[in-house]
Amino acid sequence: MYLVVIGWMYVVLMMSVAEASNTTGTVLGAIVTFFLYGLLPVVLVVYLMRTPARRKQIKAREAAEHQAQMARLAANAVPEATASSDPDAGGHAPGAAENGGVAPVRKET
Repeated sequence: MYLVVIGWMYVVLMMSVAEASNTTGTVLGAIVTFFLYGLLPVVLVVYLMRTPARRKQIKAREAAEHQAQMARLAANAVPEATASSDPDAGGHAPGAAENGGVAPVRKET
């Protein structure tokens, strides 16, 4: 893939040199030729051709993060014998209403 890119950039460079050295050509025309025929299309093509590799790399990184997270969870897991079945398995009442909360709002008479 990169061999084609290098070859195309060489061709565009030679086109730019020919544009700049021609009697009717200008340096500005050579610069425009280099960017519009060479650099911009090559950047776009390389970006599009590397898309599958980027996706594969992202999926591999996500899989590694997922495995690391599962390993952390497995290391921090509480064994079944010491874990309680429910958080509120003590048999006590969950709690009473607190006194001194917010006073009710009444209409003034």
